[in-house]
This record gives sequence, structure tokens and C-alpha cells, in this order.
Amino acid sequence: QVQLVESGGGLVQPGGSLRLSCAASGFTFSSTRMSWYRQAPGKERALVASITSVGGITNYADSVKGRFTISRDNAKNTVYLQMNSLKPEDTAVYYCKVPILGSWGQGTQVTVSS
Repeated sequence: QVQLVESGGGLVQPGGSLRLSCAASGFTFSSTRMSWYRQAPGKERALVASITSVGGITNYADSVKGRFTISRDNAKNTVYLQMNSLKPEDTAVYYCKVPILGSWGQGTQVTVSS
């Protein structure tokens, strides 16, 4: 079955960086578009970034453009989210998703605070 395991979250000061990882299994990762979402307390889950399977074409939410970078390593069945210049408003649980399958990971908490 599909498994998505996120890691890399934690507590970071404003202006800091984190790299999230999502290890995938149970489907053909290399031919599947992948996405990162986040859900802040009291808010709906929202798309952060996506990356296509072919060509690695990316798209980002306006709020993270220029600060976050999504990438993938098809040899490792892993998608990454590099987050730089973090702000308190980036605090959320971050989830990995396989859009075409509707599958979600368990999430990893990111807290940006001094």
C-alpha cells in the first residue's frame, strides 16, 4: 500500500532554514507528481508546492515563492522541501501528498519562533 513518511520538522528561529523529506513507497514514484501541503492551527490545509514527475516542473504558493524549493530524488523515492528565511506564519503541520492517489503522509510539525 501507499506509504508516505515525512521527516525534518522542528523548532527554528525566524530567518532560519529547515529541509523536509518525504519518503514514498507503494507506487511508481518516478512517474507521479508530488505535493507538499501545510495546515496551520485553525486554518484549512493549503497547497505549498508541487513538482511534476517529468521535467521536474514546480509551482509554489505565493506566500512561499523565493523562499521554499521543492525537489525530488527518484532514485531514493523521496521528495524534499527546502525552506529558507522562515517566518512565524510558516508555522504549521506539513504534509506530503500524492495528488493522483489522494494519499497523505502523517505530517511533520514546523514551528518558527524566537
